[in-house]
Amino acid sequence: MIYWQLFYEFLKTGLFAVGGGLATLPFLYDMSSRTGWFSGDDLTNMIAVSESTPGPLGINMAAYTGFLAGGLFGAAAAVTGLIFPSVVIIILIARILTKMKDNAWIQAAFCGLKPASFALITMAWLNVLKLTYHPASLLTQEQAAAAPFFWQGLILAAALFLILRKTKAHPILIIILAAAAGIVFRF
Repeated sequence: MIYWQLFYEFLKTGLFAVGGGLATLPFLYDMSSRTGWFSGDDLTNMIAVSESTPGPLGINMAAYTGFLAGGLFGAAAAVTGLIFPSVVIIILIARILTKMKDNAWIQAAFCGLKPASFALITMAWLNVLKLTYHPASLLTQEQAAAAPFFWQGLILAAALFLILRKTKAHPILIIILAAAAGIVFRF
């Protein structure tokens, strides 16, 4: 039963998460609150692991979620559900676009989809920001009032951003530096 649930949840995510792996985040937040398969902390860890491993972010997060909820077969069900709509839709779109690529209606539709993708990714980014720097956002209002702001993480993120911006360092180096800083400073 859990495998079909995972397949179905990620089928919906794959069908409506337009814009890449980060666009799956709003769906994962919703899934977390509805199903209880993983917590907000699990989701934060999932993002960190998925960003730190090879492969597409959305697929990595589906595999992680599926594994948490249903083991190896759960991971397979979640990934299959996530990619199924994309495979079918891309095949259909490729056939249509080869015939109608210069159609004004098609071009206009894509112009409308881009801002929608940006809005979804921005909301996901804000949720990740909230979880990363103020994990108490998952707590009750009373608990959140007493929870500290994670300023060390903000300083680390700013330093890593500057390193990326100034040196064009490889993302693997940034991940290693972040993990080392977490160990050394025991964030």
